[in-house]
Amino acid sequence: MELRTLRYFVAVAEELHFGRAATRLHMSQPPLSRAIRQLEAELGAVLLARSPTGVTLTPAGTVLLDEARALLGRADRLRVRVSAAAGVATLTVGILGDGTDPGVSRLAAAYRRSHPGIDVRVRDTDLTDPTCGLRAGLVDVVLTRAPFDETALTVRVLRTDPVGVVLRADDPLARRDRLRLSELGDRSWFRFPDGTDPVWQSYWNGGRPREGPVVRAVQECLQAVLWNGTVGLAPLGHGARHDLPAELAVVPLTDMAPSRVVAVWNEGDGNPLIRSFVDIAAAAYGR
Repeated sequence: MELRTLRYFVAVAEELHFGRAATRLHMSQPPLSRAIRQLEAELGAVLLARSPTGVTLTPAGTVLLDEARALLGRADRLRVRVSAAAGVATLTVGILGDGTDPGVSRLAAAYRRSHPGIDVRVRDTDLTDPTCGLRAGLVDVVLTRAPFDETALTVRVLRTDPVGVVLRADDPLARRDRLRLSELGDRSWFRFPDGTDPVWQSYWNGGRPREGPVVRAVQECLQAVLWNGTVGLAPLGHGARHDLPAELAVVPLTDMAPSRVVAVWNEGDGNPLIRSFVDIAAAAYGR
């Protein structure tokens, strides 16, 4: 029984859906299904009751979920302690979308000064996973934007940014000083792939279902606006606004909740490197 397979099982058990679990793990569904069936064969027990709408945990699956979470937590702590004892402690940081935020630069400099012996590895991810592989065990801590599903996660707010709508510069609405979401109701919006965290998807779609091109990365969002006249939302201020080509414009929205820059880690993870990272991040971002 491999730790990776247990991480797969925990993802399916928490999502109660193979498709969403596959999206969360950044893998396709068939190998995930095969891995779970192999795990069931190894244990000699059915762990999940499958149906067309999703899955439910069997009694055996409920027991395994509790044990797997505990085992994975111990494995993570073991890795940190052994690495620290060997003098090669590593912290893997996930960063969503755009690492050019000045807060990231200040954090990197401050963390290097405080922890010169720590090997910091960065995993930069696209917009389809706001937690950057945290649930799959690919990173230790994440710098990202909320809101998203915070189940079994600890979140600390570092900063809030206002939000605007990205438009082509020749769009009549681009000449406005500010806009409301209701004024964009008839537009085509860029949206994220099916299976993306629904809380995250809803926020960036202005709280309602939208139709439009599917995008995964910041540049895809901008190109969708540039080529197709699509609209979408983007954070403003504090270096959050991307360097836009002259053909694009951003107009602030007056009725959109601010975007929160946050540090996120797994609930109950006592890794001291994470605690130190989050404290330094809060200072770097001014919180």
